[in-house]
Amino acid sequence: MEKLRMTSPDLTRANIDKVAELFPSVVTETLDAVGNPTRAIDFDALRQELSNHVVEGPVERYQLDWPGKREAEYAASAPIAKTLRPDMDASVEFESTKNLFIEGDNLEALKLLQESYLGKVKLIYIDPPYNTGRDFIYDDDFSSTRDEYLKRSGQADSEGSRLVALAETDGRYHSDWLSMMYPRLRLAKNLLTDDGVLFISIDDNEVDNLRKLATEVFGARNFVAQIIWQKVYAPKNSAQWFSEDHDYILIYARNKPAWTPNPLPRTAEQEARYKNPDGDPRGPWKAENMTARNPYSAGLYSITTPSGRVIDGPPRGTYWRISKSRFRELDADNRIWWGADGDNAPAVKRFISEVSAGRTPQTLWPYSEVGHTQDAKKTLLKYVPFRHTENVLNSVKPVELIQRILTLATNPTDEHIVLDFFSGSGTTAHAVLAQNALDGGNRRFIAVQVHEPLSAPEPDFDSILGMSLKRIENVGAELSGQINPPDVGYRLLRVDTTSMADVAMTPDKYEQGALAGLTSSTKADRTGDDLLFQVLLDWGLPLDVKLSEERWGDHTVHVVDEGALIACFDTIVDGNLVRAIAERTPLRAVFRDSAFASDADRINAEQVFRELSPATELKAL
Repeated sequence: MEKLRMTSPDLTRANIDKVAELFPSVVTETLDAVGNPTRAIDFDALRQELSNHVVEGPVERYQLDWPGKREAEYAASAPIAKTLRPDMDASVEFESTKNLFIEGDNLEALKLLQESYLGKVKLIYIDPPYNTGRDFIYDDDFSSTRDEYLKRSGQADSEGSRLVALAETDGRYHSDWLSMMYPRLRLAKNLLTDDGVLFISIDDNEVDNLRKLATEVFGARNFVAQIIWQKVYAPKNSAQWFSEDHDYILIYARNKPAWTPNPLPRTAEQEARYKNPDGDPRGPWKAENMTARNPYSAGLYSITTPSGRVIDGPPRGTYWRISKSRFRELDADNRIWWGADGDNAPAVKRFISEVSAGRTPQTLWPYSEVGHTQDAKKTLLKYVPFRHTENVLNSVKPVELIQRILTLATNPTDEHIVLDFFSGSGTTAHAVLAQNALDGGNRRFIAVQVHEPLSAPEPDFDSILGMSLKRIENVGAELSGQINPPDVGYRLLRVDTTSMADVAMTPDKYEQGALAGLTSSTKADRTGDDLLFQVLLDWGLPLDVKLSEERWGDHTVHVVDEGALIACFDTIVDGNLVRAIAERTPLRAVFRDSAFASDADRINAEQVFRELSPATELKAL
């Protein structure tokens, strides 16, 4: 019976598989750290395959580089022995909701989501910590101390002595920030659908570096736009040089030809331009000029107005935009407007019912349309009760801003997944609920937030995640009063160490008294629900899938998505239970390896499934 892997996917191995598919001749074998043979790439052979397109050594090339980049590249690919543990008590409508909150480092969370959500996320919006020159909470192993940065950047020798008179330590913060962002963007890209898109909020400090970094990850051809958001409604008179009134939002598509933004609804001002002064039964219209400057040979002819006035032709240097025959067709259909007295130059009537229902999005977003930072702060205060003012975040984004992004990048009824892995106070989750309530949509969110305690705990919460949960709880209570309320629940999952016990030891480490404790491959403090979610991750099943727990005689059985997976994590299973599960013909089945009394029982279980449910994928943990 095959064992489950129980780690995040090894993306380096996945890359080797991709290279092997393109160049089978470069695949070889080597020995791993413990002497087992493993597949590897012969770089000399690969270099020969690409001999005319290899750049190596000191040859100059265009690239974004910084101290720590290699470690950041490794961090993106290295597997981790972690899991996501469900917190039933802190969740809302756990059994039925499609929304997820995840507490933990987002690099680890992104790795854990790689198989369950590979190519399934329609929209990613992130508001990463802006690089203000101070240390930030995402302190990955490859971030630099000041001394380490000086060595990496060639400004100090191995003993720490400076090699240059003035060390540029500001670069350390750029390097640390880039090293923090790089592996996260690489992993995030994997999760996007082919027509998915990434929106990133950023300020002037790192917009230049971020654009280069995102271009390296997504490719220059997938850059879509750089939005300017007017974030304040009044200038800051205390500014030393200029009042910084805007932030940026960078947009990158997974595959630009496959993604186009949805049109935005017409504004009230645009709607008001359509009138119906002649009572046309086709409804409101607006008059459009019939002349154009582009040369058009068929656009030179005289016109007689209903009042009898003859217009010899279009104004000098212009042409009628339509031919004479087409003009007569439109006039006969009452689609030409001559003015109230029938003596004006002709104009074409454009009916609102016949034009596009929306408007093309622009790269300048004024606060009058998408809100400003003060709006965002007021919204946070409305839904989260604060006793300590120092806990009120000042850098939150307006819900209206995220709703604008949702309008552009998602459709109401397509069950699109929206991911925010710097979720902070929960603005993206709030916006998803609000937009679903507005247009009847069924979008779902995945919000990831690192554990970040508050300096002064509040009565109902003591962390940034707790703040966002309280916010969504109150937003949900407000929206639940609607006739057709959206899904306002969420499953709360926490990043934790693997549920598998560490039983791999060398013989000299074993003690006779400890052998009894090594019979189980799982940790003693893990529940069946904990093990189930580790199995969901390992098998690449969605974490919002329908779950049910059933009693089959003396056994507890977990049924996932009505038979996509059936699991029993009891410490002892018998042949009757194995047969009962096999008779349900699930797609997948899993047991504890230690639950079988003997190898013979394990072999018998495999035989039962071969007879009753040969298509079932059977594994053990």
